[in-house]
Amino acid sequence: MKALYIIYQICIGLPIFLVITILTALTTILGCWLGNGHFWGYYPGKLWSQCTCFLFLLPIKVKGHENLDKKTSYVFVANHQGAFDIFLIYGFLGRNFKWMMKKSLRKIPFVGKACESAGFIFVDKSSPRKIYETIKKAENVLQGGTSLVVFPEGARTYTGRMANFKKGAFFLADQLQLPVVPLTINGSFNVFPRTAKLLTWHPMQLTIHKPIYPLGKKGEDNLQMLMKESFTEIEKDLSEEYKKP
Repeated sequence: MKALYIIYQICIGLPIFLVITILTALTTILGCWLGNGHFWGYYPGKLWSQCTCFLFLLPIKVKGHENLDKKTSYVFVANHQGAFDIFLIYGFLGRNFKWMMKKSLRKIPFVGKACESAGFIFVDKSSPRKIYETIKKAENVLQGGTSLVVFPEGARTYTGRMANFKKGAFFLADQLQLPVVPLTINGSFNVFPRTAKLLTWHPMQLTIHKPIYPLGKKGEDNLQMLMKESFTEIEKDLSEEYKKP
C-alpha cells in the first residue's frame, strides 16, 4: 500500500498539485488586481488547500469551530509540524484571515506574488523601522472580523515537539488588545515533516481552542500570560509522543 501511495503522489498527485497551485496563484493575483482583495485574497487559497488535502487522500478532522465568533478579529497561533499545516489551516479553519510569514517566502515563483497580492504580511526584521512597519500593517489587517495566523515557533519542528514561542504575535495581540486563539495541529508531522522528500499517508486534525482574552491592560504581564497559556493549550492536545517530557 505504501508503494502504491508513492506512485500515486509522484505520477498523479504532484502534477495536478503543480497545475492547481499555478492556477490558484494567477486567480488570486488577477482577482486582487481587479478588486475585492478580501474575497480573492482568501477563497481561492482556501479551495486550493482543500483540494490539495483531498488530492493526496488525507483524512481531515476539525474540532472547535463553535469557539469562534464570526464578527471578532483574532490572532491565531499554531504549532508548526510541517508543510501541510498551511493546507490544514487555510482549508479548514473557516475564517477569513491573513498569514504572517517570513520575508523570504515572497521569492517563491507565483506563490510569493499571490501572497503579496492577497495582503499577507511579510515579516522584515532587518531594522527597527521595518519591524514597526510590519506591526502597523498587521494593525490595518485586523479589522472587521479579519484575523491573522502566525506560527510563533518561527519555523517547522525537526522532532514533532514544540519549540519556545517568539513574542511577535503576542506583542501584536497585546498592543491591539485582541484575543489569541491557540490551534493544535496533529498529523502534519507524520504526513510531511521538515526533512521528508515524499508524503506519507496519515490523518490530520485541527483543534480550535477557546480564545484567550487579554488582561485589559497592555504590558509584559499580559504578553507573558498570552504566550504561556497559548503554549499550554496547544501542547495539551498534542499526540502524547510529541509532548515535552
